[in-house]
Amino acid sequence: MSVTEEIRNRLEQAFRPTLLEVVDDSERHRGHAGYREGGESHFNVTIRAAAFAGMSRIERHRAVHAALGKDLVGRIHALALDIGA
Repeated sequence: MSVTEEIRNRLEQAFRPTLLEVVDDSERHRGHAGYREGGESHFNVTIRAAAFAGMSRIERHRAVHAALGKDLVGRIHALALDIGA
């Protein structure tokens, strides 16, 4: 399973989002730190879910990182998050 699919699956299971976009942005970082041939190192994630209602921005980010897990987050060089309720 690709990292993109793992991100999508874990976030769908944890939050049942109304909107989820996972974009592998690795190619834009070719030649920069953390880039790996074949991609799957830099991601942009947009997620909207009722589960985030009432959470601060930091709480939302922590919730997403917890849902992804240390094992998966450790394989990602950069993760840009756009999180909303």
